[in-house]
Amino acid sequence: MNFFQQQDIARRNTKRLVVLLILAVLSLIAVTTAMFAGTMFYLQTGNSAYHMNTAGMGFWSSLATLLDWQTVFGISMLVMTVVLFGGLFKYQQLRRGGRVVAESLGGRLLNADTRDLNERKLLNIVEEMAIASGSPVPPVYLLDEPAINAFAAGHTPQDAVIGVTRGCIELLNRDELQGVIAHEFSHIFHGDMRLNMRLVALLNGILLLGLIGHFVVRGGAYSSIGRSSRGNNRDNNGGAIMAAGIGLIIIGYAGTFFGNIIKAAVSRQREFLADASAVQFTRDNSGIAGALKKIGGVSVGSKLKAAHSAEFSHMFFGQGVNTAFNSLMATHPPLTDRIKRLDPSWDGKFIAAAQTETKPDAATNSNEQQSSHRERFFQASVLAAAVDQMGQTSSDALSQARDQLEQIGSSLRDAAHSPSSACAIVIGLLLDNNNAQMRTQQWQSLTTYYSKSTLMQWRDIVKQAARIDELDRLALLELCLPALKSLSESQSQTLQQAMDTLIAADHKTDLHEWSLRRIVTHHLGEPNFHSQHKQLRQMRDSCQFVLSYLAHAGTSNTTQASEAFNQAIASLRMTEVPLLAATQLNIKALDNALSELNRARPLQKPMLLKAMMRTIEFDGKVTTAEAELFRAIADSLNCPVPPLAR
Repeated sequence: MNFFQQQDIARRNTKRLVVLLILAVLSLIAVTTAMFAGTMFYLQTGNSAYHMNTAGMGFWSSLATLLDWQTVFGISMLVMTVVLFGGLFKYQQLRRGGRVVAESLGGRLLNADTRDLNERKLLNIVEEMAIASGSPVPPVYLLDEPAINAFAAGHTPQDAVIGVTRGCIELLNRDELQGVIAHEFSHIFHGDMRLNMRLVALLNGILLLGLIGHFVVRGGAYSSIGRSSRGNNRDNNGGAIMAAGIGLIIIGYAGTFFGNIIKAAVSRQREFLADASAVQFTRDNSGIAGALKKIGGVSVGSKLKAAHSAEFSHMFFGQGVNTAFNSLMATHPPLTDRIKRLDPSWDGKFIAAAQTETKPDAATNSNEQQSSHRERFFQASVLAAAVDQMGQTSSDALSQARDQLEQIGSSLRDAAHSPSSACAIVIGLLLDNNNAQMRTQQWQSLTTYYSKSTLMQWRDIVKQAARIDELDRLALLELCLPALKSLSESQSQTLQQAMDTLIAADHKTDLHEWSLRRIVTHHLGEPNFHSQHKQLRQMRDSCQFVLSYLAHAGTSNTTQASEAFNQAIASLRMTEVPLLAATQLNIKALDNALSELNRARPLQKPMLLKAMMRTIEFDGKVTTAEAELFRAIADSLNCPVPPLAR
């Protein structure tokens, strides 16, 4: 599966949804106008003046006298305002990301200190998959439902979460659960989450017309009761209000009906892709196929009881709600079709699932890490292979991820799951390991931001983090991200200020420091909602700045930096773009350039990443610091680069 191609397909699907929405709104305007005309015509019953004025006219001609272009324009604006307001209101509610969806469904954020073996197994699988694919570790929510189901929700990998039901972790074995999680990671990689969130907002806008109709009907009913109590049994105005309200209900729910058909059609095709991606990720079709067979074999299947299940039905691993007109409204392909694609030799029998016997998941036992900060070099081909594997993983990568978790050790791994200890780990990763005097100065500077008692509590964790092998630093940082995201806004700002102080202590920023800082600030900041529509040639200055930074980072020799830059800029087919001098480069401008480049179209990003790669591998080798820098920049562009093969 090509990561960027699938991102581009998701972007084009979003455009199609906008077109379909416009058509739906135009249809609603036409129907609402007709309903208004009918109501006005009804109100003229018994109006002698109207009948005198329209004497001799046909039905349509007399009806046309009740409408003029100003009225039609007013109705059009009203309908568009209601739909857009409803959609924007819902989108604003969902702006906080996937956790809004998880909490709406009754999900509980899993605590990494859990003693439940099934929950521990789930967290381990999610961490392994994230590290193997180079993506941030998403927070995991547990839905207390007996059904077998899961979902991924969010706008970008920054705010993505994964939700899993209790039935999923209790009835599936490790391979099957891994297949389900791989399926959900596919939705994160391929841009499906953002598409799904927009679908929720669009449908809410159309549904709002129906909700307004409900209020109108209730108001008309109360009004009629009041008039009846005063002896007024017939009132055309009251009847017209009731009729208008019922009409709005019909229009709103009819629009929602056809909107759900569109939602279901889009969702079904993306589910087939996610199933195929899960097999590609795990190199095992029996895991996800086994999970689907168990859904068919248990009485509750994948159906959820949560109040908002229907609203988010297109996000689930399996069909989450019962629907009428299954062939049209089902958000997922039939189980049999999905299983046969994964297992062509399937005999048609589902698996009657029972609770699996849970054993302690593979855990790390080492508590101390020996310092191993020797210079590492990779062949240039290793970096190219990692880029080719972007947005996917393999059994080898999963095995390497497990090895990394073992190298990190249980002490640091447990600490990474606590917000306070995760801050300590970030501090430890930034302390100077080569200069004791500088390290002491950095530690003293932290008293500006944290109390002495807090720093004393952190001391052991900080020491362990400082000694972590350089190849495992980004993996450890990725483990910290879910805990860091739970910091309050003031705590997050304090951490980032402390990071900047530690980095500025020696009056320079090396590649390792910038990489750590960029990843933390990127994931603790607001999710990036920029539309991805620009060509790279429209962002020449940003390309020039990033490539100049990388060229100077790779060598202190100006001639070699210039040659590396020219080779990279030529691959983007940009002419007369000179290398910027090192004195013209600064961290803030680099951050701004990356924010701008995130607006690039998905299919433009591979060209940029390859140009970046050319500057780094110009001398035929890639250091660990350069690899960290490359992965940090790619992460800023929401392009997960897997760890380099060792």
